[in-house]
Amino acid sequence: MKTNLLLALWACCPLLSSAQSFDFDLTQPQPIYSDETGYGYDILPAPSKNSKEPFYFSVKVPDGNYRVMVELGSKKKAASTTVRAESRRLYAENIVTAKGKTQVVEFAVNKRTPYIDDKTSVKIKTREKGTLTWDNKLTLEFNGDAPAVSGIHIEADNSIPTIYLCGNSTVTDQSYEPWASWGQMFTRWFDANVVVANHAESGLTAGTFIAQNRLAQIMSTIKKGDYVVCEFAHNDEKEKGPGTGAWYHYSRNLKIFIDNVRAKGATIIFCTPTQRRNFSADGLHIQDTHGDFPAAMKAVATREKVPVIDLNQMTKTFFETLGNEGSKRSLVHYPANTFANQPKALADNTHFNPYGAYEIAKMVVQGMKDLKLPILSHLRSDFTDFDPAHPDDVDTFRWAPSRMMEIVKPDGN
Repeated sequence: MKTNLLLALWACCPLLSSAQSFDFDLTQPQPIYSDETGYGYDILPAPSKNSKEPFYFSVKVPDGNYRVMVELGSKKKAASTTVRAESRRLYAENIVTAKGKTQVVEFAVNKRTPYIDDKTSVKIKTREKGTLTWDNKLTLEFNGDAPAVSGIHIEADNSIPTIYLCGNSTVTDQSYEPWASWGQMFTRWFDANVVVANHAESGLTAGTFIAQNRLAQIMSTIKKGDYVVCEFAHNDEKEKGPGTGAWYHYSRNLKIFIDNVRAKGATIIFCTPTQRRNFSADGLHIQDTHGDFPAAMKAVATREKVPVIDLNQMTKTFFETLGNEGSKRSLVHYPANTFANQPKALADNTHFNPYGAYEIAKMVVQGMKDLKLPILSHLRSDFTDFDPAHPDDVDTFRWAPSRMMEIVKPDGN
């Protein structure tokens, strides 16, 4: 049963006559999820009356894009709620509601399985199996200091413009704390009229992305007016053998992305690779580790007239602004025993933590603004222009950690 506020707001929005829709009144008891019921509380226990614990709610749905409306808050208690979906994609953060008050948040979620057609599927890696990214349900995570949700409305809508993300571990939806990527924070900044479909995966090169049918899956759903954002290099630069390197295999594979995307009437955008935290001996300057790869990407982009967001330069500025020690706080650098079953310190100079990923996502959005892309008409009103030389204060950044944690680093480096 839909809550009154959701009913009132949704009545103002156009509905698709053939849309598959679901409504759940979370002020009433709901089942534990099973494939038989097709909906319910999932992963963690259902919330109790005065609980401040996070919880998940899943709905079994076909692959596609979905408009979601959640009514946050409670008649019985004050609340502070963060909303994520699937593998920790951020949509709303720290929404504070007083006792008896609610607030509706709208967004769009892409849900998929490896299936492409009766003959073809994405060749997902072992580490991807069983994750929320590839299962048969749409999962919402409600977290925060005191999460409270009164109602959920979910409706299929495959007409929404889509921004597809292609890349490696710096882009993918990382399933586990404390790892994070800009792709799963990027969702935060768009309204319900744009959906982000993050097809990136840890350890991939542009070539393995193609070989594993990930580009083929994008091509099976992409439409005119959509966007594809590509960031590759971290793993491409480690390939060995004939034809490898920035100027042949890598450049050729980037051209394959361009040709496929444009054939569908969509727009492709390149992002040069994020820097690794690799300071000079004096601790003042980032030393590049990507060789010719950023230059090769820019050369292909110039030749093919592809817009470029220079994350390579932006993250250099970002790291140098934070400093040799301060920049560790944007990456997975944590003392031993910070997390459960973590006997050794974590010191990763490639993979971002939630704060770092959040800042990189802002760089990508700012890059799109600078390019004056039409899709930015759907940017949320609370985005303010971002300068990597003036990042957000890490001490004021608030992140409600997921209960799903893993100290094993993602593939790639």
